[in-house]
Amino acid sequence: MIQEIDPKETTRAMAFELWTKSPMPMVTLVKTFDVTRLVRAGRKRGLKFNMLLCWCIGRAASYIDEFYMLPKDGKMYKFDRLSINIIVYNVNGGISTCDVPYADDLTKFCNDYNALTHECATTCRELTDENAMAIGTSAVTGAELDCIINQYSGIFNNPFLVWGRYRRRWFRCQLPISFQFHHTQMDGLQAGRFLEELQKTINEI
Repeated sequence: MIQEIDPKETTRAMAFELWTKSPMPMVTLVKTFDVTRLVRAGRKRGLKFNMLLCWCIGRAASYIDEFYMLPKDGKMYKFDRLSINIIVYNVNGGISTCDVPYADDLTKFCNDYNALTHECATTCRELTDENAMAIGTSAVTGAELDCIINQYSGIFNNPFLVWGRYRRRWFRCQLPISFQFHHTQMDGLQAGRFLEELQKTINEI
């Protein structure tokens, strides 16, 4: 469910006044993650690395209240659930996107991820969930990347995470991830906490 809320009655009141009309309100943080556990878990259980990482992103975000709020068109909205937006290469050689609802249950999320991305790839349709707060993701796995700074369109204010191909360093696997967010939605404090929570979730999977 989505509802419009008064930003003055939230913890984002000052940020809303400061940044809602900024011509460039997006902030990007980059952190290198140890994803060894994800790689090993994927191989052991036959699960896709990207799916596991997307679940970890949803899990970490679910602990932070600011992820459920979204500034848009000079207003503030609040959601009661999250989804992970996935970019899918479709059968026509282009890309489509689909929103996979986040679930605490990894098996349920995995099933939804596989079904929805397959449907999106084969039908070339956008599968969106307007009633969930979407966290954008993009995996550029064709190259090892140090950092990706995403464009700011002025249309989509959702948080967005991008990564390339993970790197092997001796017996560990590392992956730099760029995290972009709207300054009205959260500050560096919440963003930093999310990144730390993401590493913790990866370590515990």
